[in-house]
Amino acid sequence: MAAPEKYPPEAEMPLIGHLTELRSRLLRIVIGVGVVFLVMAPFANTLYTVVAQPLMERLPQGATMISTEVVGAFMVPIKFTLVLSFFVAVPWVLYQIWGFVAPGLYRSERRLIVPLLASSTLLFYAGMAFAYFVVMPMVFTFMVGTTPAGVTMMTDIGSYLSFILLLFFAFGLAFEVPIATILLVWAGLVTPEGLKSKRSYIIVGCFVIAAVITPPDAISQIMLAVPMWLLFEVGLLISRIYVRKEPEEDETAQDKGAG
Repeated sequence: MAAPEKYPPEAEMPLIGHLTELRSRLLRIVIGVGVVFLVMAPFANTLYTVVAQPLMERLPQGATMISTEVVGAFMVPIKFTLVLSFFVAVPWVLYQIWGFVAPGLYRSERRLIVPLLASSTLLFYAGMAFAYFVVMPMVFTFMVGTTPAGVTMMTDIGSYLSFILLLFFAFGLAFEVPIATILLVWAGLVTPEGLKSKRSYIIVGCFVIAAVITPPDAISQIMLAVPMWLLFEVGLLISRIYVRKEPEEDETAQDKGAG
């Protein structure tokens, strides 16, 4: 019985060829992110104003954000725009990664991975949107509301950028839980039944991870842990489709298809 055909069918590439291809793909990623950055850079201040709205709208009347560094007012919006450029270019980045690994995949693996790549991109964006529209307003409302009397909350723009980027990365990665679950099952490292039997430990793990990677407030921790748990349940349900079949089962299925 012939081995499954790879896509696309190519001869084995030497190590130098792989390294050259990897360098080419990385260069394309850098150029892609750079192009997006050049387009967005003129709007850096406007983009920062938009991302600062969840806090600005909840500050007491007369309070503003401040810049404690000499070049902070210029560099912080530029830094944010650079990071945002990478977020916007994620589909291009994943496309380049796919172009590098695709020649070594079987057709069946290609059919499984393409939906996962598309889903992982959408889930990452969904996690960032959830952080911006749901978590940040709740966190800042709580923070402003608990400010002691006589204290004016005036956040440094650099500190704010670090805070929101942490939230964006945390929730963007947390929303990848279904993809991680599916990949673990697909790789044969775990089974859906095994994960189901350890559900209680996984739920506790979600809260532990949320406590580690989120800012030290209970709201953001809960708002991260609960979606992680629910997304795990979604990934557990879908992962049953990706369970690896035993070699005997694969051969039987192929024989039936040939017949």
